[in-house]
Amino acid sequence: MTVHVTTPQLQFRDLTLGYDRHPAVHHLSGDVPPGALLAVVGPNGAGKSTLFKGIVGALKPLSGRVDLNGLSARDVAYLPQAAEIDRTFPISVYDLVAMGLWRRTGIWGGFSKADHARIQQAIAAVGLTGFEQRAIGTLSGGQMQRMLFARLLLQDARLVVLDEPFNAIDAKTCADLVALVQHWHKEGRTILAALHDMDLVRSTFPQTLLLAREQVAWGDTASVLTAANMQKARHMCEAFDEEAAACAA
Repeated sequence: MTVHVTTPQLQFRDLTLGYDRHPAVHHLSGDVPPGALLAVVGPNGAGKSTLFKGIVGALKPLSGRVDLNGLSARDVAYLPQAAEIDRTFPISVYDLVAMGLWRRTGIWGGFSKADHARIQQAIAAVGLTGFEQRAIGTLSGGQMQRMLFARLLLQDARLVVLDEPFNAIDAKTCADLVALVQHWHKEGRTILAALHDMDLVRSTFPQTLLLAREQVAWGDTASVLTAANMQKARHMCEAFDEEAAACAA
C-alpha cells in the first residue's frame, strides 16, 4: 500500500513571539496543510495578530520558528486589521488596488494593458466599479474592505492571512467577502483568518485554532469550539500576568 505524505504548507515549531522580549504567543507547535481553511480564534489579547505578524515575517520569533516550506514573500498575502490602515493617505482606490501587482512589476515598473484590465476586473469582482478615482479616505468601512480584498485578488498568493477581515462591515459586504474566501479555498489556496464571530467560524471554517497566548485546542472546528475550551481560553488570558518576567535574551 502506498502512503502519500503531504508536506505542510506552514509549520510552527515551538514558536514564541512577543515584543521587547515579553512573549505574546508561547511555544506554539503544529502544521497547516496545503489548501487549509483555518480560523484562528481567542479572546482579546490572545495573540492572534501577533501570530499573523510572525507568519508574514513582520515580527521575528523570540524562540522557535515558522516554516513556510518553500513559499517566498510573493506567495504570501496579508490583510492587517482595519485600524492599521492609514486612511488619510492621499491615494485613489484604483492606485491602492494596483499595489497588488507590485511584487511582480516592482514599485517603478509600468503596467501593461493586460495589467490594467486585471486591476479593473479585481475592482469589479468586489463590487466597486465606479469608485476607481475615489480617495480611500472617503470610503465606508465595507467599501474599504472590498478594496483591500481586490488588492489581495491581484496578489494571487498561495497563502492568504486575514486579520479580522469581517469586523465592522455591513452584512452584504461580509457575505460577499466570505464568498470570495470560499472561492480561494476551492482554488486550493491556504487561508488563515482571525475571527470573533463564532457562528461564521462554525458555518465556514472546517478547522480552528483556539489561542490564548498558547494553544488551547486545534483541529476540527466542532471539537475545538466547545464551551469547556472557550471557558479555558478566557481564564488563561485573564490569568496572564502583564508584568511577567521577560524572556531570556
